[in-house]
Amino acid sequence: MRYTILIVFFALIWLSLLVRVFYLSIQSNDYYDRLSSQNTIKIEHIAPVRGEIIDRNEKPIAINKLGFRIQFEPHLKHKTQEDVFYKEIDVLMGLLPNLNREKLIKNYLKKDSYYNHNPINVVDFISYEAIMPVYSILNLRENIDIMPAPKRFYPNNNVGAHVIGYVAKANQRDINKDTSLKLIGSVGKSGIEKYYNSYLQGIAGKREIKVSAHNEEIAELSHSDAIEHRNIQLTLDIELQKYIGELFKGKTGAIVVMNTDGAIYAAGSYPDYNLNTFVSGISTKKWKALISSIDAPFTNKIINGLYPPGSTIKTGLGLIYITSGVWSPWRSVVCTGSMLLGKRNFRCWKSRGHKKTGIRKAIRESCDDYFYKGSLKVGIAKMSQELKKFGLGQKTGVDLPNEFIGTVPSRAWKRERYNRPWYIGETVNTSIGQGDFLTTPLQIAQFTALMATGKLPQPHFAKVIGEDIFVPKFKDVLSDEQKKRLPMIQQAMIDVCNHPKGTATHYLSSKVRMAGKTGTAQVIGISQETKKRLKEHEMAYYTRSHAWLTTYAPTRHPTFVVTVLVEHGGHGGAAAGKVVSKIYDWLYDKGYMKKR
Repeated sequence: MRYTILIVFFALIWLSLLVRVFYLSIQSNDYYDRLSSQNTIKIEHIAPVRGEIIDRNEKPIAINKLGFRIQFEPHLKHKTQEDVFYKEIDVLMGLLPNLNREKLIKNYLKKDSYYNHNPINVVDFISYEAIMPVYSILNLRENIDIMPAPKRFYPNNNVGAHVIGYVAKANQRDINKDTSLKLIGSVGKSGIEKYYNSYLQGIAGKREIKVSAHNEEIAELSHSDAIEHRNIQLTLDIELQKYIGELFKGKTGAIVVMNTDGAIYAAGSYPDYNLNTFVSGISTKKWKALISSIDAPFTNKIINGLYPPGSTIKTGLGLIYITSGVWSPWRSVVCTGSMLLGKRNFRCWKSRGHKKTGIRKAIRESCDDYFYKGSLKVGIAKMSQELKKFGLGQKTGVDLPNEFIGTVPSRAWKRERYNRPWYIGETVNTSIGQGDFLTTPLQIAQFTALMATGKLPQPHFAKVIGEDIFVPKFKDVLSDEQKKRLPMIQQAMIDVCNHPKGTATHYLSSKVRMAGKTGTAQVIGISQETKKRLKEHEMAYYTRSHAWLTTYAPTRHPTFVVTVLVEHGGHGGAAAGKVVSKIYDWLYDKGYMKKR
């Protein structure tokens, strides 16, 4: 019995050994084959070259500057002779003395480990001109690699900064959203660069190679090229963009020059900043100066600046009034300079009043009283509903990231935001673009295009993306009655810029006949006890009203809209008339438009 147990025991041992040998030699072959493949076959990803951005005339806006990155082989500090690493550092410093030795060492040590078998960047970018005299010497060093590394460059520096945007190093948050950025290294952070980033950055290529145990390449097994150089052409004219920057020097605010089909030829937010500052990383000191400035140079005021529209919206409100069914197109009011509502006196900007005033005169001379009284008849519900239909309080759909929507006040809006009731005085304030009413300069430009043509265009900067041409998009938002009465509003807008009593007439001098509307948007309230209002130039700068002038031209067949906002500029015509006139002259001289 004992012998039987012993024989069975040894038989089981031999059987288990045979099963294990079978598993190791046959069953686990696939596993070890895969493991062997991982040790001998290496995947290399090829970073794509970012697409360039050009203007409508094919002039460069954002390009790639040719340069190189310098890499060291890994594990240099772990070799028997530890001074190999420092010897290579000394060689590099001897050839390129402008490099920072401490930074080179820090860059290397941060990535060097037993688990990293890839070359390590010690210099992310060095220009073509700097590397060429020493390229052949460095290329012979077995521990040093010189690799092509294009760097984003903005040849026009600060011109169109807020529209174009910039590219900077991808942070961990960016990489978490898009793992390809770990390879590419940089990403669009604002403007067009951010909005079209996924297209511009391209798609990485791939190489499958066989390597030795020492990580030396033996053979290339497969290769797929990166999809790169995906360029975008914009509707911008960079020369016009430079010109409006010169005209706006010393001012704070925004300008939009847009075709009535929505194509933006120039758009500026001021003050601006140099885009190239951000490509390699901005200093903490410069960053703090940008974000803490009271003039907000880092804010894209074209789409993120929220301002009371003031009298610029009287054109749209006038159209709403005269087509409401409760306010006749031929109805007049008698403006005495103020309107008493309850215990509050709502004053017209003209203290002596405008006397008998109809819709055309009310827009031409910007009579507040006409709009006060009209709002009490039409009501905030109708006003708010129609203004939103006209594009206010809505995104324009422009191809820029993080566009603000602004605010068109209403009972529902106030209840939702503040949980408070609506007061009739707020309706009156809304009628002259004050109170809680907020818009962006681009919304006012789009709104003006609607008044000029009867159609609401989608503003856009893209002209050609790859081989796709951008097709203008419009919304037909006006009712039949509004389309019928629109010429009355257009004639009043022509008067604003041409009639002797027009609020902009005396500030304009252009080769092109234009139509438009001025606006003065208060930034501080004026006490009811104040009998005589200070003139804008008598007020402290940051208490002065924002100045608007929004226009279209030519008057017969409108092709362009020019909207200007001057922060704390006072009267719209006085602050912006000269700028607008010169922009239309430029457009005329360059053949973009006719006189009428």
